[in-house]
Amino acid sequence: MSADFNAMVDGYRRFRARDWSRQRERWTELAQGQSPKVMIIACSDSRVDPTVIFDTVPGELFVVRNVANLVPPLELGGGRHGVSAALEFAVTQIEVSEIVVLGHGACGGCGAALSQRFKDMRPGEGGFIADWIDLLSDARDEVARQHGTDGPDAVRAMEEAAVKVSIANLRTFPCIRAREAEGKLALHGAWFGIAGGALHVLDPATGAFNPA
Repeated sequence: MSADFNAMVDGYRRFRARDWSRQRERWTELAQGQSPKVMIIACSDSRVDPTVIFDTVPGELFVVRNVANLVPPLELGGGRHGVSAALEFAVTQIEVSEIVVLGHGACGGCGAALSQRFKDMRPGEGGFIADWIDLLSDARDEVARQHGTDGPDAVRAMEEAAVKVSIANLRTFPCIRAREAEGKLALHGAWFGIAGGALHVLDPATGAFNPA
């Protein structure tokens, strides 16, 4: 089921009449500022909404979403660093105490990284996607070596690898490394299965994703 903009406006009116009215105190409080303890880095995929999966209310999560839930490594050169800016704001200004990288099943970005379907395409035809998911190139080579480039095992391995790549890249940011070393910040990885609704959490000691 999909909603067009008119249906979304109707949904807003229902929200305004029901949930917003019931939580008026909460919204008044949030108007003064936010203080979430958790930052979520999730995929843009419409099927994977962290606020729904974790059953949270407004103000509880600071969320960044992009293709394949990726965090680029620290880069100080030119360009617009949207993910880096969000990380910096969450860690140094809001001072979140936990960051969760949330991967998921049937991830189109991870599937594209594995198949390399956008390789050599021009911007506007797939080139921007190719450039973005090139962040997974080393992990993709390892997954391909172990599992090939097709089939559910390879796809799942690529999705889990993307989470690990993002966690490793988080640690290239000095503000994150420092707070993690001081025990003020914890990093977590998770994977959500769309069809079965199962959440798996990364065990940092073993590298395995275990059922929550």
